[in-house]
Formats: sequence, C-alpha cells, structure tokens
Amino acid sequence: MRANTAQTVLEALHVRKSFGGVRALRGVSLELIGGETHALVGENGAGKSTLIKIITGALQPDAGEIRMHGKVVEHHSPAHARALGIAAIYQQPALFPDLTVAENIVNTRRGKGRRRKVHWTERRAHAAKVLEKVGARIRPDTLARNLSMPEQQLVEIARAVDANASVLILDEPTASLGEEDVEHLFRIMAEMRTRGTAIIYISHRFEELFRVADRVSVLRDGSSVGTYDMAGITSEKLIHLMVGRELETVFPKHDATLGNPVLDVRRLSSKQCGVKDVSLQVRRGEILGLAGLVGSGRTQFAEALFGLAPKDAGEVYINGKRVEIESPGDAVREGLAYLPEDRRNHGVVLDMPVAANITIASLQRVSANGFIRFEDEEKTAKDYIRSLTVKTPDSHTPVANLSGGNQQKVALARWLMTDPKILVLDEPTQGIDVGAKAEIYHLIGRLAQKGTAVLMISSEMNEILGMSDRIAVMTKGRIAGVLSREEATPYKILELTLGLGSSSGQEGA
Repeated sequence: MRANTAQTVLEALHVRKSFGGVRALRGVSLELIGGETHALVGENGAGKSTLIKIITGALQPDAGEIRMHGKVVEHHSPAHARALGIAAIYQQPALFPDLTVAENIVNTRRGKGRRRKVHWTERRAHAAKVLEKVGARIRPDTLARNLSMPEQQLVEIARAVDANASVLILDEPTASLGEEDVEHLFRIMAEMRTRGTAIIYISHRFEELFRVADRVSVLRDGSSVGTYDMAGITSEKLIHLMVGRELETVFPKHDATLGNPVLDVRRLSSKQCGVKDVSLQVRRGEILGLAGLVGSGRTQFAEALFGLAPKDAGEVYINGKRVEIESPGDAVREGLAYLPEDRRNHGVVLDMPVAANITIASLQRVSANGFIRFEDEEKTAKDYIRSLTVKTPDSHTPVANLSGGNQQKVALARWLMTDPKILVLDEPTQGIDVGAKAEIYHLIGRLAQKGTAVLMISSEMNEILGMSDRIAVMTKGRIAGVLSREEATPYKILELTLGLGSSSGQEGA
C-alpha cells in the first residue's frame, strides 16, 4: 500500500523526443506520487527507456517538461538529477569496477575545507552504516568488480539511500536475482516508501508488478495509453493495452507427437558445477521444461552437458549413440546447440553486425579456402532475418542496436544454422516484452513440430506450464521429479522445487 502522502513528487508533461525520423515519444505524460511504487510497462521500443533517460537528464526532450515538486526542471543533466534526488538502478549495475564499495557509495560527496581534503576513514565508516541500513553484508573496502550481481545492486541501492533519493527508478531489477535476493529488494523498497520515496518500477514480470505496484502506466509506440490502479486491472487487460491487440494465445502449444529419445542423459555429475547424478531424456519433437529456483543447478547442468564445464561421471546418448562431449565444439558436431541465459555477454557479440552474428558458429558454410564469402554470408543472414522476422534495418546493423527480443532471435538464428538435433534454451525470454515473447514461443513451437528436441530452462512458471510437454524439476543439483503436462500444476512444481513432494514421471519410461 502507498504511504500516507498524496504529494506529487515528479511529473513528465507532454514529453516528445525524436531520433532522426523516428518518434520515440509522442507527448508522454507521467505523474509520480510520494510513497508509491509506480509500474511502467510497454513492449520493447514503446519508449520506456527514452522517458527514463529524459527524467534522469541523460537525454533532453524536444518538447514538454519535467517538474520536480511542482517546479519546472531547467538545464537538466545526470548531475542535476542526482542533486534533485533522482536515482536510477538498471538491470546491469553501473558501478566503477576498480573502485571500492565505499568509494562507489560516496564518490559524489565533496571533501571538506579549502583544499577539499577527503577523509577516507570517515567515508568508509559512513559507507558501512549505509550498507548496514540496506541489509548488505559487504565490506566497504571490497572492489566492486568482485561483487556478485545481487551485491552490486545492493550497493546501488545503498548509494540511492545515502543520497536521500526522493525518486528511485528500478529497471528490471530482479532479472538476475535469486528468490531470497528478490524478497530482500522488496523489503528495502517498502522501507523507502514509508519514508516518502516514490519508485518507478519497470519489469516484464507481471507477478511482481501486482505484488509491489500501486499504479501502472502503459506506453505503446511512444504514446501514453493510460494510468491504472493495479487493484483494478488484470494481466490480460495489461497485455491488451501494451500490444494494442488481443493475443489469441500467449503460449501457442500444440499437442505433440513425440518420437524416440534424441537426448538421453544418464547419471551425469559435475563436482565443479554442483550437479549430482542427473538423468533425463528429451524426445524428438518434445519441449521438456526444466524448472527450479535460481541456484538449483539448471544452468550448471546445461553448461556441463554442452562441454563448458567438466563432467566427473555419467553418460550422454544422442539418437541412441553414446557421445563424448568435452567442449562446445564437440557438442555442436554432435548436433547440440545451447542458447545461454546471459544473452548480452554470451549469446550475441554486440559490436558485430547481424550477419556475422548469425554465421559465426557455421563459418564453414559461408567460407572457401579459409576466406569468408561475404555474398553467401549476407544471403544466408537475410534468409534467417526473414524467416525469424528479425526487425533490423539491414544485415549490417550492429546487434547492439536491436531490441532485446530481436537480439534473442539473432542468437537463435546462429544455432539454427548449425541444424541442431537438440536445442537447449536457458531463460529464452528473459528481459523481453510480452509481444516479443509470443513470437519466440511461436518459433520454439515450430522447431518442435519439425522434430527438434527442445530443453527449455525457465524461471517463469507460466512459461514452463504453457510450453512444456513434460516438466523436470531440479533442486540442489538433482532432478527432484518429472511431471507430465496433464499432472503439472504450479503447486506440484513448487512442492518438488522445495523438496516436499514426489512425481509419478520417471525418466526412461
């Protein structure tokens, strides 16, 4: 619930912004009230990021204005935004990696005296108090580069608390957090709201929005659709407002005629990964969902399977033949493809063009005598761009310029070009909007219908339930059980996740 205050802290009024001939914002307005959490939603490209950059002073609007406590903000800049009490925390924390935690927290504070002398003992003590306030068990003298992602986000929050931020912007803050870290973040948000802080919360996870937000503003194609009380709206209505059309189905799952096992993993273990005695099968044309909490071993299992981490025991069979996979090269030669969770660091090469990203895993198909045939590369890339409906100006555009959903399609195209028998997808729709998710789901469904065996790792319950023919649940590095599509429910999956239940499904049956 909102804190007992109804004062407007920040307003964006009729904000317009264009980049060349592209209108990113078309007169968008937003009102933020002290003590509320205000969700901001919209498909990728709807204008959310542009609006946030204008609020934080990183961009200047072409028209319209920003008001803080009723006063028009003039000569806005990131430094000015911080001075006004506007703090932003993004999905990828923006700490200085070679500075300590204390230095990151207090780096905007000026020294005392004429020579601006910095008293580091005092600052480290101050940083320690701020870290304690947000419940972060982090030493102030730790280098930022040595922190985990959740720890980096806590330091960002500590910095916002130290600055007495009256507006806190959280952009996909839980994308890389485990369940315990998410709960801790929500507790900190609740404490900040009681002090009157207004929070803008951006997330593609609807269950979070309904839990933490008081109101939601929807953007579509750079325009304001409207602002609504969360208590009076449904997920289905939000989706309709975001995409401007009724989605016939979010999860286009067809009844599958399953073939023989394509992938048969028997008692695979990896001490380095914490994977213990894992056995599972994926059949031809099947989508096997792999569920479990963050840290349950799902990603680590995929890495060991693909040859990214050493295996200590176990056997892998592909189409009934035992194979030895010691490296990703071995995996690709055996018909295994792996789309990792961290798309921006491991899924695509951001500075490379779309065409090069698509062909990089299959250069032999567009090369001769050690030289790339660029005409063949471009033709091949255009075929995949067309078949996967990748939205890009051309095949020469750097992947960094594409939306998250289109980056994911490029990453998929790369592995589809290898003609995989088995496709392992780790969080295939993380951080992309609902419209792009539906397109990815259709693509996965088409691949399964053509006979590809798909192993889909996901933290989203609706995604697992909506897309899977069977669901394997991992906990503490082991398979806790396997559920058929008919018997799978959120309750049964949660039971297995927490080690409280058992399943009737047996691998190899």
